[in-house]
Amino acid sequence: MKPTSPEFCTCLAIRQAARHVSQYFDQHLAPSGLRITQFSILAKLKAYGPLTINSLSDVLVMDRTTLGRNILPLTRDGLMGTVQGAVDRRSKELHLTDLGRERLDKAWPFWARAQAGFDAAFGSPEDSELRTLMRAVTTTELVIERTET
Repeated sequence: MKPTSPEFCTCLAIRQAARHVSQYFDQHLAPSGLRITQFSILAKLKAYGPLTINSLSDVLVMDRTTLGRNILPLTRDGLMGTVQGAVDRRSKELHLTDLGRERLDKAWPFWARAQAGFDAAFGSPEDSELRTLMRAVTTTELVIERTET
């Protein structure tokens, strides 16, 4: 294969892996009524407490538009809500509701089973090394170099 082939595309490989793993976790989480993206949003709010949409998008490494689409059903279903900002009273912060905490607690064993299954299938220490590598990818400064055409 030539280096210009899509088979060498890092982005494509990461996105394919993400879709594959997301489908696996979604199947495990299905009895809870949550998808892995929704579970992750609720879990971050539980861990960090109320966050602005900008802060939550930074924590999740997710663009605001995508995050907005994902939080709509969570707010509609009463799993999360908004409160006045603690630091800036003009801002709104997203928070986990009691119902959201209950749903997250219900989903946790399904997520834990999926995580254990992935780790067993992928192998150890590769599972831990993969998470470390993916965290490094999300914190790597990627700069777009503009060239004149």
